[in-house]
Amino acid sequence: MTGAEKTGRSAYHYFLPIQTRWADNDIYGHVNNVAYYGFFDTIVNEYLINAGALDIHNGAIIGLVVETHCNYFAPAAFPDALEGALRVAHIGNSSVRYELGIFKKGEDAAIAEGHFVHVYVDRASRKPAPLPDALRTTLEKIAIVFVRRG
Repeated sequence: MTGAEKTGRSAYHYFLPIQTRWADNDIYGHVNNVAYYGFFDTIVNEYLINAGALDIHNGAIIGLVVETHCNYFAPAAFPDALEGALRVAHIGNSSVRYELGIFKKGEDAAIAEGHFVHVYVDRASRKPAPLPDALRTTLEKIAIVFVRRG
C-alpha cells in the first residue's frame, strides 16, 4: 500500500461499467495488477471512440502511451462489478494526462487510482502532432485543468 490519498467518485467526470472476468484473477485470488492498466486503456479509448474524437483505424493521429502509474488501495475479485472513472488533468499541444479511478460498483472510495499519458503522433511518421480540434473539445469536457492553444 502506498501513502497516496484516495479520491472520491465526485472528483471524476466520466464513468464506465467494468465487469471483471475470471481471467482477471491471479493465483492470490484477486484481480491482478496488470488488469488495471487494461481497464485504464479501455476507459480512455471507449470515451474517445464513442465521442467520435478518435478514429483508431483510419485517423491521421494515434495516441502512444508514454507514462502510466497506479496506486492500489483495496482488492477486487471476479465476479465484482466495477466502475472506471475518468478525468483529464492536463491538455498540452500533443499530449494528454488522463487520471483514472476504479471503484466497486456504487462505492465512493476508489480501490485503485492512477494516470495515463498519451502523446498523439502522426500515424505514419510517429512524430508528435497537434491535437485535432474535435479531440481537444472532447477532452475539455472532462478536464479539471487544461491549456488552450494560442
